[in-house]
Amino acid sequence: MKVTRHAASHRRRTRTSTRGLWTTGIAALVATGVLLCLLMGLRPDGGGDPGRTVAAPAADVPSSTAPPTAPRSPSPSPSSAPPTATPGARPSKPSEAMPVASASASKPARAVAAEAPPAGRIRPGVTYRGLATHYDAGDGDGACLFGPSDGLMIAAMNHTDYETSKACGAYLRVRAASGASVTVKVTNECPLPCAPGQLDLSKQAFAKLGALSAGELSITWTLLSPSTADTVAIRYKTGSTRHWCGIQVVGHRNPVARLEVRADDTWRPLPRAEFNYFLSEQGTGCGGALRITDIHGEQLRLDDIPVRADVLQPTGVQFRQH
Repeated sequence: MKVTRHAASHRRRTRTSTRGLWTTGIAALVATGVLLCLLMGLRPDGGGDPGRTVAAPAADVPSSTAPPTAPRSPSPSPSSAPPTATPGARPSKPSEAMPVASASASKPARAVAAEAPPAGRIRPGVTYRGLATHYDAGDGDGACLFGPSDGLMIAAMNHTDYETSKACGAYLRVRAASGASVTVKVTNECPLPCAPGQLDLSKQAFAKLGALSAGELSITWTLLSPSTADTVAIRYKTGSTRHWCGIQVVGHRNPVARLEVRADDTWRPLPRAEFNYFLSEQGTGCGGALRITDIHGEQLRLDDIPVRADVLQPTGVQFRQH
């Protein structure tokens, strides 16, 4: 009987032990399942965040998330100058052709007057198109204040290309569609509504191209560097003194791009007025050395030109012919 009880007790312990193992296994499985669920919820590409509700966008309301855009390339620096014209080319709007200084990224441009003078809107080697009209030029004096003109082969430049008197003194070869041509000197300004490219010729010059009764003609024109026996002269404006002066360059073969005065061992450019005088409001350089640069970059240095108002003072020098 003792043996039997011992065996039964052993069987009960075995069953109890087996039942504990099942309970432990089930608990482990449940824990593993919970852990897997948590891991799945934390995966980046897994299901949604259990604590966040994603609402669908309302109708007619644009999504706040914009599609990605391609990166913009750096914008170029603004150019003071419109596109340059190719020498010999005939631009559709020639008067818009402006010189621009270019600079490479590795070698910046140097501001050297002899290499890159401010040529303005009218440049060598460029053919321009426009209309020719005519006017009664009288004795030939005009906005450039050169005084009377012999022969009256002169022109008034349109306001845009006149460009604050930069065109004054320029020699132009003008051609009509018929093939007729004439050489004129710019001595005046044709105010608006004269269009860019337009030349208002003296009647004498217009008659070389066609009948005055035509009123206007289609033309092309180019800048010249003519042969001349004249030399450059300097004239101080009425009222000029050592304390204020206006300086004019007369008789130049090529258009003048810049006039500078010498002060404190430095060359200082003077501003140019509509009436074709370079002004020194404070008297800087009046009666001293001058340096004149043409649109080809050539420079003429004149030493100590005295202040003599309304007197043409010859210099004996001239710009080279091109």
